[in-house]
Amino acid sequence: MAAQTVASTTESTVDLGPATALSCRECGHRVPLGPVFACEECFGPLEIAYDFSAYDTEELRKTIEAGPANIWRYAPLLPVPADVATKPNINPGWTKLVKADNLARELGVTGGLYVKDDSGNPTHSFKDRVVAQAVEAARAFGYTTLSCSSTGNLAGAVGAAAARAGFRSCVFIPHDLEQGKIVMAAIYGGELVGIEGNYDDVNRFCSELIGDPAGEGWGFVNVNLRPYYAEGSKTLAYEICEQLGWRIPDQLVIPIASGSQLTKIDKGLQELIKLGLVEDRPYKIFGAQAEGCSPVSVAYKEGHDVVRPQKPNTIAKSLAIGNPADGPYVLDIARRTGGAVEDVNDEQVVDAIKLLARTEGIFAETAGGVTVGVTKKLIENGLIDPAKTVVVLNTGDGLKTLDAVAGTGLTATIRPNLESFREAGLA
Repeated sequence: MAAQTVASTTESTVDLGPATALSCRECGHRVPLGPVFACEECFGPLEIAYDFSAYDTEELRKTIEAGPANIWRYAPLLPVPADVATKPNINPGWTKLVKADNLARELGVTGGLYVKDDSGNPTHSFKDRVVAQAVEAARAFGYTTLSCSSTGNLAGAVGAAAARAGFRSCVFIPHDLEQGKIVMAAIYGGELVGIEGNYDDVNRFCSELIGDPAGEGWGFVNVNLRPYYAEGSKTLAYEICEQLGWRIPDQLVIPIASGSQLTKIDKGLQELIKLGLVEDRPYKIFGAQAEGCSPVSVAYKEGHDVVRPQKPNTIAKSLAIGNPADGPYVLDIARRTGGAVEDVNDEQVVDAIKLLARTEGIFAETAGGVTVGVTKKLIENGLIDPAKTVVVLNTGDGLKTLDAVAGTGLTATIRPNLESFREAGLA
């Protein structure tokens, strides 16, 4: 089933739980739930609209708390059928929220510093959340092949989810990704195709393939299934608040690639407020980018509403999207909440990876180094209040980006005796 234009009606024929329609973020035009991602009226991005009107707050809270220890505990708030937990899926989520007291002391945070460590997902990145959502949409729309354009983590997540759910997979990546991510994407037995170019070139190719007969029956999780896929990031907001005792943190630092994760975390927080599951209180959202791919940070600092594309050049390849689709919405959220968008250079990224590992025993991939590095910079610049709670996202495992810290190694090499041990100054 290729991407298609659907009639201007909100009547939907698929069962995706509380999801009722697709709604344009720009003009509000609604269409039925289907494999479309752009508004037929203004070409704005489509997102899921819901009907939560029948929910009782306390009953909903009890249902969530009694649910499985994965994202399906939030099934009543997601575009999935009620029996989603019984279907073959990789069941990501409910990852650790680590109270990072050692890192807090290093950074001077007194109000409570937490690391949401999403490296604990099945393929060791937050992408498992969004792909799990996309799998359910692919089932609903009758797709047989799962695909994506990816900077690495998504390719692995699609490969694993497709294998588990019984789909064929064929994913597309820049040809020069980190070797660890290439191996992890290929191991699941699907087809892995390298494209000569950067991520934006890969994404353009996938958009062409969707409109071609060769793409018939293909669900591109981050293109024609994007409205459903993106909702998986809301579960980060849900988990953080539930793990904090149903409380919104004062400040969140979130990495920016396409910007979708940040915008959906904000959407999730707003939904929790409207449902009465958390107190309506101010919070600030901060976006984090690598200096070598920082189009949103540049736009924020220059006071622009338009994000000018960049050619990526950074070790943080999972964030290397030079033309981020949700960039303008990230700017809106940062400004609306009183947050900011900041960037750090590659040296600061590596230093931050080592800092997090040394203080909390968490080995983050380069994206996590970006968020920790930006958090440090924002505190030093007075933009983050150290007397209030801060949640920092680590979205992937450092074993995926070993090249970034390749200089780290042995403290010393000694002979197998005490004399040599003492000579090395280790006593």
